[in-house]
Amino acid sequence: MSKRIKVADLPEFDAAHYLDSETSIAAYLTDILEANDASLLASALGDIARARGMTEIAKRAGITREALYKALRPDSAPRFDTVSRVCAALGVRLVVQPVHPTPETV
Repeated sequence: MSKRIKVADLPEFDAAHYLDSETSIAAYLTDILEANDASLLASALGDIARARGMTEIAKRAGITREALYKALRPDSAPRFDTVSRVCAALGVRLVVQPVHPTPETV
């Protein structure tokens, strides 16, 4: 008989441990943006900021560490200005692509 594992006994997943390169960060944000969910984006930016050091990212973004934690909590809907400043501090940018490419872009 196999041993059952309780969900409560599993360690909590933390994406920050896997965000160790610009490539992994870009792939993570690209997937998150496809969900079209502001609070999920805020949470993902929080994961990345924790991976890079929340205090340093807050300083680069020009906001307090406490305000950064508040803006990037999973249930928040940060202003675009905040998202833009945090992305710049993280060294990434959001890029727009057509959803349905036209024949001249294919």
